[in-house]
Amino acid sequence: MGRILYFIPLLLIVGFLGAVALPKLIENAENPGDVNAIPSTLAGKPAPTLELQPLQDLPLLTDVAVRAPEVKLVNFWASWCAPCRAEHPTLIKLQSEGLTILGVNYKDKPENALGFLAELGNPYAAVGADSGRLGIEWGVYGVPETFVIDAKGHVILRHAGPITEQELERVIRPAIAKARGE
Repeated sequence: MGRILYFIPLLLIVGFLGAVALPKLIENAENPGDVNAIPSTLAGKPAPTLELQPLQDLPLLTDVAVRAPEVKLVNFWASWCAPCRAEHPTLIKLQSEGLTILGVNYKDKPENALGFLAELGNPYAAVGADSGRLGIEWGVYGVPETFVIDAKGHVILRHAGPITEQELERVIRPAIAKARGE
């Protein structure tokens, strides 16, 4: 009888994890291959308030920019992030199309972030540095993560992972159209 008592906490933990994970596993089975389908608690809600540090002399990303009356992207990125490097040409492309992209440099050294932008180009209308606190408020799991924000400052979509050409057409452009009311 004493040995059985040792297994009760283990069974409770396994049962709890199963109850929490099972709905997500079922959702992923219905959408196979959609690794970025982590739901955001911010969808449909106002974007969290921004308080960022400046990144040298680049225009500082402020809360006013997130609430500006236009559709925009808020992109969390870092110089040490290989997928951020991979998605960068797509961000440059979107910027050249006239889309406003706002950058949050996440847990990075300022000199490395500036070197990254100098090397690859700067797609950001404004940028600020985050030590990690803002990422928590936005529900960021890692970088890159991109949020589509409507003209009222509400989150339409959270996209985890790099924006590849495929993801741009499959996920990001439809979210931008939705944000524009199209």
